[in-house]
Amino acid sequence: MIPSTLRMTLILAVICYFVIILYFLKQRALSLKYTLLWLLAGVVMGVLVVFPELLVILIHLFGIEDNMNGLFIMCIAFMLMILMALTSIVSRLDRKVRRLVQEMGVLEKKVRELEERLSGERADEE
Repeated sequence: MIPSTLRMTLILAVICYFVIILYFLKQRALSLKYTLLWLLAGVVMGVLVVFPELLVILIHLFGIEDNMNGLFIMCIAFMLMILMALTSIVSRLDRKVRRLVQEMGVLEKKVRELEERLSGERADEE
């Protein structure tokens, strides 16, 4: 069982976590679709702080003997899920940037060709 002072401190920490995430969202430092991932993490943390018995039940369901080992395994698994989600987001953005750079190169080439054609036409007129 978690001592009441530790539980209150953890609840306060989770509330501060939500305030920071919402502040970043308000300042547009984070996009809404990426903020949802961090809000989900905060909800999970909040539920586990308020109902620590759920963590013990989950740990024993997986056959882990020590509660602290189970907590560390769950934290590492959750961080891996967040990293995988962020990696997929970065990969998607990388593809978009690559495509935009290629399109920009094609457009620059077309602009140069048009400029050369226009300068050639002006030279012919003179």
